[in-house]
Amino acid sequence: MAVAIRLARHGTKKTPFYRVVVTDARMPRNGRHIENIGTFDPQGDLKVDGARLEYWQSKGAQPSHTLDRLLKQQKRAAAKS
Repeated sequence: MAVAIRLARHGTKKTPFYRVVVTDARMPRNGRHIENIGTFDPQGDLKVDGARLEYWQSKGAQPSHTLDRLLKQQKRAAAKS
């Protein structure tokens, strides 16, 4: 089973809110997921449980391109502070 770490869209029309989820790569975007490990609000910031993210990556889960970009931006912002 290929495991992916990606964003699942929630919220209302024109005001999206995303959850960072660990899911089977074959599932649809908002389908069943294994674990919810964080949130992303485009108007706010990205909040991810770092320990769970590391755990799933050690098990072979791959983050989506968008999530990978957001994590790198967050890491750069933390380094500047």
